[in-house]
Order: sequence, then structure tokens, then C-alpha cells
Amino acid sequence: QILSNLAEDYNRSLPWVRKQISEYEPPEKTHNPREVTIVCDATFYGKRKDKLGTLVFKDITSKEILTWKHIDSELVIDYKQQLEVLLDLGYKVQAIIIDGKRGLYKAFKDYPIQMCHFHQRKTINKYLTRKPRLQASKDLQKIMYNLTSTNQRNFSKKLDEWYKIYKDFLDEKSISAKTGKLNFTHPRVRSAYRSLTTNLPYLFTYKNHKNFAIENTTNSIDGGVFSPMKKLIKIHNGFTKSLKLKLVDDYLINYKKK
Repeated sequence: QILSNLAEDYNRSLPWVRKQISEYEPPEKTHNPREVTIVCDATFYGKRKDKLGTLVFKDITSKEILTWKHIDSELVIDYKQQLEVLLDLGYKVQAIIIDGKRGLYKAFKDYPIQMCHFHQRKTINKYLTRKPRLQASKDLQKIMYNLTSTNQRNFSKKLDEWYKIYKDFLDEKSISAKTGKLNFTHPRVRSAYRSLTTNLPYLFTYKNHKNFAIENTTNSIDGGVFSPMKKLIKIHNGFTKSLKLKLVDDYLINYKKK
């Protein structure tokens, strides 16, 4: 509703309505410390110049938003701080699901980590495109697409077989027409392969630790939390920065109820 509608519904003046909205404070978050499996991610909203974003930690089992922090840039230290907040509150973290952000593997090294399959596939498509022309790219993409239907041992075996076939291809070098320097001829294929081998220890945690009920994507927070939240913010796009943050706080506190 717009302000005039609210004023009419409550039989009050516009200044009164504005005052109620501006003075509203979301309720305090209550906690029930327990064993949890965490999915965490950050999102940004509003105008680019505002640098408005929120980092969220969600429990997979209860679907409850446990903690969050408003940020202006996504830093590893913010993730570490929110994890410490949960530990200080008495939560016991069983495992953590991430989107593969650089630095998080080290930050969460004391816990089983699951790398999001959706983000891994997105990374491979970025390097190889959705419809690669090179046979090496096609074969590597095929291995990637079988990620959810295989296990770590077989996936690793397929990668090794692929590498043996295309090792010479990956090592090919040519002189750059722009710089005149000798560079790898197929850097994007190399990058795609390196991404898979680097993330391999974290792609099958959900199968190797089935007792923790780990999901293999961050979809429950990307689509389940952030998507409707951004729609809500878009509806109230005229809000000031402080009101947008209050709106997000209120949304996250009441998320489970919704």
C-alpha cells in the first residue's frame, strides 16, 4: 500500500504514517542453540551506489535463518565473524555449504564443506561456453554434467582419464599476436579443468557425510531466501537505506513463519 492508503485505513495523517514506519524496530532474534548444518551466502540489492548487501547463515534442517550481517562488500572475514557468532551462541556446526568463494575453504577448514554444484557448473560454462566447439571442452563438460549422478571416486577417475588424453593439448603454447609473448593456446580449457580439480575435495561432501543431511547446492538460500526478499525490496524501492535494512531485518527474522 502507498502512504495515502495506509493513512485512510488507519484514519490518520500522512505524517503519522511516516512516523510509524520510520520509528519501527524489528524484534530481537531469539536463538535455540543446537547442532546445525549451515548454508551461507551474500546478496546485494538496491542501487549500485548504495552498496547494500546482506550475508546470511541458514540452517538446512529447520530452514531457520540463524544469523546475518549487512555488508557493503563480500569479504571472507565477514563469513568468519558470523560463524564465530553462532559458535559463541552455543551452536554446533556439523557442515557448511558454500558457493565456492575464494578463501572460504581455508576459513571453514575445520568443518566438512560442500561446494554448490550449480555454481561449479556455472563456472565451467563460463570457461567453456554452453556449446563448446573443441572436443576437449565437450568431453570435459560431459564429465561435469554427470556430477550429480556419480561419486567422488568415479568423478576423479574420469578427470584423470580426460587429462591423460588431453595433456599435450593443454600444454600447447603459441605466440600472442598482441604481446608477442608465448602463452598457453587453450587457457580457458585449462582454467575449467583446474576449477574442477581444485574443488574436487568439496564436491561430494553431501554423499560422504550423509548423516548431516547436506544439500549439494545453495539454492535454499539463493532462491528460497534472497529471491523473494529482493522482490519485496523492489516493491519498496523508494525506501531510504535505513528503511531497506529494517525491511530486510524484519523479513529475515520472520522468514520461518512465512
